[in-house]
Amino acid sequence: MYHIIEKYKLSSLHLMVVILGLTGVFGKLISLDAIQLVWYRMFIAFITLSLFLAYKKQLFTVILKDFFGILGVGALVTFHWLCFFQSIKVSTISVAVVCLATSSLFSALIEPMFFKRKLLKYEVLMGIVVIAALILILGAETQYFWGYFYGIMAAFLGTLFTLFNAKYIKKVGAAKITMIEMLAGVLIISCVLLFQQDYTVFTSLISVTDFSYLLILGTLCTAMVFVWMTEIMKHITPYSLIMAVNLEPIYSIILALVIFGDSELMSNSFYVGSSVIIGIVFLEGYLKNKQ
Repeated sequence: MYHIIEKYKLSSLHLMVVILGLTGVFGKLISLDAIQLVWYRMFIAFITLSLFLAYKKQLFTVILKDFFGILGVGALVTFHWLCFFQSIKVSTISVAVVCLATSSLFSALIEPMFFKRKLLKYEVLMGIVVIAALILILGAETQYFWGYFYGIMAAFLGTLFTLFNAKYIKKVGAAKITMIEMLAGVLIISCVLLFQQDYTVFTSLISVTDFSYLLILGTLCTAMVFVWMTEIMKHITPYSLIMAVNLEPIYSIILALVIFGDSELMSNSFYVGSSVIIGIVFLEGYLKNKQ
C-alpha cells in the first residue's frame, strides 16, 4: 500500500511538471503579442486565485507591508514572463525553455550575495560549463539571437523573483503570494498599455481559440499548478520537487516537437549544448541535496 501511495505522489508530481511544460506550447499557439498574452494570463490567474482564496476565507489575511513587498516581486514575475513569451515569439519553444535552464548559473552567482554565504567552487565550475554550452549553441543558431537574449533575461529575472519569494513563503501562503503577484502584473501592464494608448485588451474581443488557450494557461498552468505544488510539497522532499521541475525543459522540447514538428527542429549543436545545460542543472540539485 505504501508503494502505491508513493507511486501516486510521483505520478502526480510529474503530471504537474508536464502541465508546466505546456506553458511554452500555449505561448506559441496563442496569436496575441507577448504583452497582451501576459496581461490575459495574469488577469485570469488573479481572478481564479481570488475566488479560491475567497472560498477558503483567506483573501484578506496579508499584512500591508508584505502586500506591497510581494507587489514588488510581482513586477519581476511580470517582466520574467514578458521576456519568456517574447523569446518564444521571436524564436522557438526549445530556445526559450533551454535558456530558462540557465537560471542555475544565475542562482550560483546571486545566491551567495542574497543569503550572505561563500561562493562554492563547484558552482563557479558549473557556471563556466553552462557559458561554454551556450556559446556552442549560439554559434550554430545565430538566427535566434534575440530569442536567446530574451530567454536569458527571463532566466535572470526568474532567479531574482524566486529568491525574493523565498523571503515571503514562510509568512504568506503560496496561493496568496501568487495572487498578489498576478495583480501586480495586471496593474503594471495596464499602465504600460495606457501610456502607449493601446486599449486593445480593454476594448477588443479575442478569438474563441485564443480565449480557450488563455483560460487553460491562466487557470491550469498558472493558478492551479501553484496550489498543486504547495500541496505536493507536504508529501515529498524539496529535493524531489526540484529534480522533477528540472525536467520541465525536457518535457517542453518533446511536446513542442510532437505538436509543431519540423518548425521546432534545431541543429545537433543545440541538442548537445542543451543536454549539457540540463545535465548541469540536475548535478547542481544533487550536490546541494548532499550538502
